[in-house]
Amino acid sequence: MNESEKKFLEPPFSHIYVEPEALQYEVTRNILNKFRNSQIIEIKHYKDVFNRTHQIFPLQKKSPSLILAVKHGEYVYTGAKVCQSFGNEHFYYTSNVMNCVYDCEYCYLQGMYPSANMVIFVNQEDIFAQVDKLLSTHSVYLCISYDTDLLAIESLTGFVNQWIEFAAVRPALKIEIRTKSAYLQGFGNFKRCDNVIFAWTLSPDEIIEKYEHHTPCLSLRLKALIAAIDSGYITRLCFDPMIICKDFERIYGNMFKKVFSEISPSEFLDISIGTFRISSDYLKRMKKSRLGKITSYPYTNTCGVCGYEPEIIEKMLCFAEKEIRNYAPKADIFRI
Repeated sequence: MNESEKKFLEPPFSHIYVEPEALQYEVTRNILNKFRNSQIIEIKHYKDVFNRTHQIFPLQKKSPSLILAVKHGEYVYTGAKVCQSFGNEHFYYTSNVMNCVYDCEYCYLQGMYPSANMVIFVNQEDIFAQVDKLLSTHSVYLCISYDTDLLAIESLTGFVNQWIEFAAVRPALKIEIRTKSAYLQGFGNFKRCDNVIFAWTLSPDEIIEKYEHHTPCLSLRLKALIAAIDSGYITRLCFDPMIICKDFERIYGNMFKKVFSEISPSEFLDISIGTFRISSDYLKRMKKSRLGKITSYPYTNTCGVCGYEPEIIEKMLCFAEKEIRNYAPKADIFRI
């Protein structure tokens, strides 16, 4: 963003839209207290703002609004096939928040949502109740940070801490919190919990600088990951999605070297590796608002999922696995 653009843009969350029902919740009041200079606008329903037509996702990303709402209906969903279940039979995900503070060019949220504004659903207890209903029939593996980065906004919502306390007394529940954040300050205060997994998405700095806008660099992510390890938390390394690029082997090889020079194989649970893939419908929508190397690549469409050619995928995954084995020969590696 150039200086002239900055002058005409409001800061993030300068406008906060609130449903009347959401005002009854303590988390709403806490959030509003953090933004005393923001303009508060009451709305009937979050979709009146979030689902408006003719919104431009990349432009809104430069100055997003915040929407505080109460979610109704379903709260927990069956895990998607394009996501890794890590061998868990009962795989689900839930969304406390819609959209992310980061702006990754490859992110599927651009094709999934009509708006870049962030929605925070404040009725956490209702989500917990549905998880408890599932737990009454079987164990649950639950991903809670797919459609946002919960850890990156923990100082705003406190949701991660609430999820940890919820999971700590439910041994049949295992939750994964995926993040790219450099969040440090909470690990000393979070309750120690063996059924919570913090999973860091790790990318080379060259990819971060080019495509993962506003995210922390690799060194800062590793610093946060190490803080989680030092606090006794179970951690997962996620090299996913890997993006095809010039000098792929050199760039990703250097990243693996750096990661495993700081993280010992005994300090993490397992590893996920995967290449970029996305729903063909989401990709079509992304192309309308954000043309670039990510959206213009000639992907192969396999059953509605766009990705690299099979031989390229295999080459990328084999390289990644071989490199990882040089540093962590006995690590559990999950491919997708």
